[in-house]
Amino acid sequence: MTITTRKRALGGLALLGASALVLAGCAAAPEEAPEETAALDFTPCIVSGTGGWDDASFNQLALQGFEEATAELGVEGVAVESQSESDYQPNIESVIAEGCDLVVTVGFDLAPATVTAALANPDVSFALVDDAADTDFDGAKDAENIKPILFNTAEAAFLAGYASAARTTTGILGTYGGMNFPTVAIFMDGYAQGVDYYNEENGTNVELRGWDRAAQDGTFIGGFAPGVESLNAAQNLLDLGADVILPVGGGIYISAAEAIRDSGDDSVVLLGVDADFTVTDPSVADIVYTSILKQISVAVYDVILEASGGAPSFDPYIGTLENGGVGIAPFYDFADPEVEAAIEELAAAIIAGEIEVESYLN
Repeated sequence: MTITTRKRALGGLALLGASALVLAGCAAAPEEAPEETAALDFTPCIVSGTGGWDDASFNQLALQGFEEATAELGVEGVAVESQSESDYQPNIESVIAEGCDLVVTVGFDLAPATVTAALANPDVSFALVDDAADTDFDGAKDAENIKPILFNTAEAAFLAGYASAARTTTGILGTYGGMNFPTVAIFMDGYAQGVDYYNEENGTNVELRGWDRAAQDGTFIGGFAPGVESLNAAQNLLDLGADVILPVGGGIYISAAEAIRDSGDDSVVLLGVDADFTVTDPSVADIVYTSILKQISVAVYDVILEASGGAPSFDPYIGTLENGGVGIAPFYDFADPEVEAAIEELAAAIIAGEIEVESYLN
C-alpha cells in the first residue's frame, strides 16, 4: 500500500504491510501455491485545508484516518496539501486527473471548490469534512455525488459545559469563536446547554460569557488564526472573571493559551476542540482541562471503507456520542472522579434519548 503525499508536486511516502499464515498438523502437508488475491481497484485521494497535515487538529486527524483506511484496504492513495485557498480548486482537479475514485476534502472552506468539482465530475465520488455542501444555503446539498461528513459536537460540548460548570470557582465561563458558522456555533451552543443543565440540576447560577443561546450569536473574531484579535477576545473574558475558556476554531486557541499564561492565574484552564490538545500540542497540556473531540479520523476511515465497496452512500455521515464520532478527551491532571462519573451518566442519558441536546443537525 502506498500513500503519495505532495503539496503541489508529487513526493512519496510508502507504507508497507505483510501478513503470514501459519499451518500446523500431525504430518507434513503438501505444499500448495498461495491463492492470489486480486488487488482492489480503488484510488482514494484527500486534499487538505490551509492548516496543512501537521496542524495538530483537523487536517492531521483526517490524514490519519485516510492512512489507516488505505493501509487496511492495501491500496494506493494520494494526499495533497493546500498552501492557500487558491490551491483548492487546482488541487482537487489534479487528483481527479490522476483517476481518483473518491476525493475527500477537509474543511468547510473547501465547500465551494468541492461543489464545483463534483458538478463537473458526476462519476467521481466526493466526501466533504465538516460541511453540508450547501453553498447556496437553500437547505439542500448542491451536488448529489458529495457525502457530507458532519459531527453533532453539541452532544460532546454539553458534557464539557457540565464539567466546566462543576469546576469553576468564579462562577463565570467564557467562549469565543472564529466565525459564526454552524460548525463553529454548534460547540458554543452545546456548551451553553451543558452549563444550563448543571445549573438546573444543582441550583447554581454559573454564567457563560461569549454566547447567547436566544440570539444564536456571540463573540467572533472574524478568522481562525492566532493573533491580536484572538488574544483580545480571551483577555476580555479573563477580565470578566472567566476561569474556563473555550476558543472554537483552528489555531485561535494558541492566543487564548498565551492570555491565560500572561494572567498568572494558575486556576484558569483552556478547553480544546476537534483534537485532544493534551496529545496534539503538549505545549499547552498543563492548562487544558479537556477537549471536545470530533473523531475526524474515525469518520474519514469509515467513509473510505464504505466507498471502496463500489456502491457508496452519499447520505451524510453524522458523528454522535452513540457511534463514537464525537466525545470528550480525558481530564488528565484535572481528573475528578465525581465529575467523571456524572459525565458518564450524562453521556449514557444522551445516547438513550433521555436528555435532548439541540443542534442544527437534529
